[in-house]
Amino acid sequence: MRIAIYARFSSAMQSEASIEDQTRLCVEHADRLGGSVVGTFSDMALSGASMHRPGLESLMRQAEQGAFDIVLVEALDRLSRDQADMATLFKRLSFHGVKIVTLSEGEIDELHVGLKGTMNQLFLKDLANKTRRGLRGRVEAGRSGGGKSYGYDVVRRIGDDGEIVTGERTINEYEAEIIRRIFREFNEGRSPKAIARRLNEDGLPGPRGRMWRDTAIRGHRTRGTGILNNELYIGRMVWNRLRYIKDPTTGRRVSRLNPQSQWVVTDVPELRIVEDDLWAAAKHRQGEIESSPRVQGIKQSRFWEKKRQKHLLTGLLRCGCCGGGFAAVGRDYVACSAARKLGTCAQKKSFKRGELEAAVLDLLKDRLMQPDAVAEFVAVFTKEANGQRDAQAADRKRAQKDRDTLAKKLDGLYDAVANGLRTRGLLERLEGMEAELKALDAALAAPAPSPVRLHPNLAEQYRHKVADLAATLTDPELRTPALEIIRGLIERVIVTVDDEGHVSLELFGAITAMIEAAQPGALADVDHGSVEVVAGVGFEPTTFRL
Repeated sequence: MRIAIYARFSSAMQSEASIEDQTRLCVEHADRLGGSVVGTFSDMALSGASMHRPGLESLMRQAEQGAFDIVLVEALDRLSRDQADMATLFKRLSFHGVKIVTLSEGEIDELHVGLKGTMNQLFLKDLANKTRRGLRGRVEAGRSGGGKSYGYDVVRRIGDDGEIVTGERTINEYEAEIIRRIFREFNEGRSPKAIARRLNEDGLPGPRGRMWRDTAIRGHRTRGTGILNNELYIGRMVWNRLRYIKDPTTGRRVSRLNPQSQWVVTDVPELRIVEDDLWAAAKHRQGEIESSPRVQGIKQSRFWEKKRQKHLLTGLLRCGCCGGGFAAVGRDYVACSAARKLGTCAQKKSFKRGELEAAVLDLLKDRLMQPDAVAEFVAVFTKEANGQRDAQAADRKRAQKDRDTLAKKLDGLYDAVANGLRTRGLLERLEGMEAELKALDAALAAPAPSPVRLHPNLAEQYRHKVADLAATLTDPELRTPALEIIRGLIERVIVTVDDEGHVSLELFGAITAMIEAAQPGALADVDHGSVEVVAGVGFEPTTFRL
C-alpha cells in the first residue's frame, strides 16, 4: 500500500512547523495502516480556497501516473475548503484509483465530500463576513482597512491595553512630494507615460521600490485606483468600493465594483497630501480626456469584451539590450517594453509581428534541429535512458525472484498450520510474510519498463511536423491547438539590434519537447525543459522594415 502525504497551512502568520506537525502525524498513521510513504507534498501560506497550489498540482500529476494508492491528510480541509473543488479532487483521484484518507474521518467517500465540503464552504463564508465586520469597524475609526498606499508609512506601536495597534498610517514626506509633483505635471498637460519616464530618468523609485509605469499613475478613475484617483490623498478614506470573487475557471480573484451606497467613506484630514485645487484640476483634465472624441470612440468599441487573439510569440520575446519583455505597439508591431514605456532601454526600434513570427518558424524548422546535433543527442540519451531501464528491469527480476521464494516459504508454513502447528510466533511470522508478499505483488503489477527507441530520421520528421503545424496557423479552427504546440517548443526568443542597426534573433528551445513533437510518446518520462538548445540567425535591417 503506497501512501502519499499532503500538508498545508494557509496564512503567512502561521509557522512552517505546522507542515512538519501534519506530516509527522500522517507518517505515524501510515505506519499503523501498514503502508509505505512514497511521497510528501506540501503548500505553505496558500489558501485552501484555491486549486492553484504547486504542491497540490504536483500531487495530482503523480496520481495520474499511478505513483500511489492513498492520499493521507490531517483533515479534509487541508486538501480544499471549496466545495466544488473538493468534489473535483475526489472525482479525479477516484478515477485514478486513489483513495483519500484523513486522520479524523478515515477513508473519505461521497457523503464526507458533500457534508464536509458544505461545512468548509460555510466556514469560509462566515470567516469572510467576520473579517469584513472587523475591517469596517477599523475603517470607521479612521484606520486603514488593509494594504499600504504609496505616500504613507505603517505605524507600529503597542496600545494602552498592551495589544498591537493595527491600521494606523502616517505621511511619508519624501513620497508625498513625488505625489504632488505627479499632480502638478499632469495638470500642466503631461501624459502619465511622460510623467513616468521623467520620474525614472530622475531615479525616483515608484511603489514597492519598482520603476514607475504609466498605469500606476493613470489607474482606473471609476475604481479609484492609481495615483491620480486615490481619494486618501485629499483626506478621504473610501472602503468597500470593490469586492473580489474567484473566477471558477481560472481560480484567480477578479474585482467587481460595488454600488456606491455600499461604500464606507471616512474623513481622515491628518492623511491629506494633495490640496483641493490641485485635485480638482486633475479631475477636470481627466474629464476633458474622457469626453474627447478619441476616448469616446474607444469606449463605444467596447474592445474589452472582445477576446484578444493570442499570437505565436506573446510572452516569449526578450530584448537583447536590457533582457526585458516585448509589448504590442499598435496592431501589428512589437517593441521592447522598457524602451517604450519606461525609457530605460536604448533598443527602441519596433518590429513587425508577422515577420518576426515567420523568421522564428524558419528557425524552428531549419536551424534548431540540426541532424548532427540530433543524432548525437539521440545516441547519448538512448544509452542513458536504456541503462536506467536495464537497472529497473534487473530490480524487477530480483523482486520476482524474491516473490517466488517468499511464496514457497508461505506454502510450507500453510502446510505446517494445516498439520496442527499453532504457535504465536508462527502466526506473527505468517502475517509479516503475507504483508511482504502483498507489497511485492503491488510492485510487480506495474508495467515493466520498455526500451527507448528514437527514430533514426528524427530531425526530418520534426521539420515536417513543424511545417505542417505552421501551415495550420491560417486555419481558424486549427489555429489554437497548433499555436500551443509550437509555443511549447520555444523557451524564449532574444531580439538584438547592434550599433549598425543589424537585427539578430536567438531562439532557445527544449530539445526533448521537439523530439516529443516529432515522435509522440517517445520521452514520456522525461522533463521537456531539461535540455536546452539554441539557434540564431542574423538579418539586415530591411528584413523587418525598420
